[in-house]
Amino acid sequence: MPFLCSDGTFLVSILKKDVYMLPAIMALSSEAAVSDSFFGRLMYKIDGWTQLGPVSFLITLGTGLLMVLVGKILIVWLSRILRRSLARAKKINDLMARFILQLVNIVGWIFLIVAFLQHMGLDMGPVLAGLGITGVILGFAFQETIGNLLSGVMIVINAPFRIGDYIEAGAFSGTVTDMDMICVILSTPDNKKITMSNKLVWSNPIVNYSNIERRRVELTVSVPYKADLALAKQVIKNIIDTYPEVLAEPAPVIEVNKLNTSSVDFVVRPWTKPADYWKVYWRFNGEILEKMAQAGFSVPFNQLDVHIIDQPKAN
Repeated sequence: MPFLCSDGTFLVSILKKDVYMLPAIMALSSEAAVSDSFFGRLMYKIDGWTQLGPVSFLITLGTGLLMVLVGKILIVWLSRILRRSLARAKKINDLMARFILQLVNIVGWIFLIVAFLQHMGLDMGPVLAGLGITGVILGFAFQETIGNLLSGVMIVINAPFRIGDYIEAGAFSGTVTDMDMICVILSTPDNKKITMSNKLVWSNPIVNYSNIERRRVELTVSVPYKADLALAKQVIKNIIDTYPEVLAEPAPVIEVNKLNTSSVDFVVRPWTKPADYWKVYWRFNGEILEKMAQAGFSVPFNQLDVHIIDQPKAN
């Protein structure tokens, strides 16, 4: 279904605000809807069907269902042709292709439903004319959902990322595993699934780490104040040099960055390909303590010097 996320869960958080507004909005249009409603005409037409003979009704229904079946086959056929054409188009990415296919399916099914009801004898003219007013009402009621649809269109047109890219949007980051007309699905390095609305993604700065040739790893190493800083720097460099994932250019940066309360902090900034970022990050943090201990460096702890002053005795 087009308004469900790809994992099958309905975005209650997105629609909650919209649904709360429905009673007040529907009350504004209730008087106009009672006298000449679509359902009233439908009930009238059903009563007319009962006056027909069963053979005439079954023929009309059968031809209508056959029309829907043929229409469904045409939609599937058109979708396959369109999918192949979009796959060959260099300027259309996966997200745009998926969005276009979803839109074609939605429009196709709406056309089929209207054509079927028209074939069954329902006058769809007043219904289609009333869609203008209904569209305004629903647009006001479901403004959050429409905002997500429009944001999805902007994401598709601007193509800031593709399926499989590692991105950061606001406070969330992960690999894009799926996207539809409502939401974007991210998979984090620890295998968590994050469902973000398109509006939330588009309204935040989007950083695409997969769209760059190299990425800088930010690491910190702390040593005691009494440590040999030149030796510490050499030990860190020796560790970095053993990593084949670290690029030779630009050269890694290893410098004293901060004089902390109880330690001297080195900043370590090697460059890697985006796919190797976490591999280097986790491996370095897993090895640095043992390597520094082998070189004779201790772990700096917060220290507090306490000076006891003898107080004069009271007479």
